[in-house]
Amino acid sequence: MDRSLITTAFELPNHRITASLGVVRGITVRSRSVVGSIGAALQTLRGGNITLLTELCEQSRAEAFEIMIRHATDVGATGIVAVRYDATEVMGGVTEVLCYGTAVQVAPT
Repeated sequence: MDRSLITTAFELPNHRITASLGVVRGITVRSRSVVGSIGAALQTLRGGNITLLTELCEQSRAEAFEIMIRHATDVGATGIVAVRYDATEVMGGVTEVLCYGTAVQVAPT
């Protein structure tokens, strides 16, 4: 899928939506390792950006995004609009990251 046809907007510039194929999603569930948790705790003592957790969050979002794209490709989409992320702590130290949007077929205008 052409990554330029994936957007948080409800339409794609210079394209028209010819079919809406429904909601597509990518879900990943991640936990922090013991070492990562200790490292993050030490970073909080300094204040500022907690790089270990930032990296974990970025990896989780990227994985959920890729799964969403695979789901959209499986249903025949050529684009995805209204992309959003959500995260929920499932249990202590375990977080679900969800990426979702509307799969569409588009044609250039």
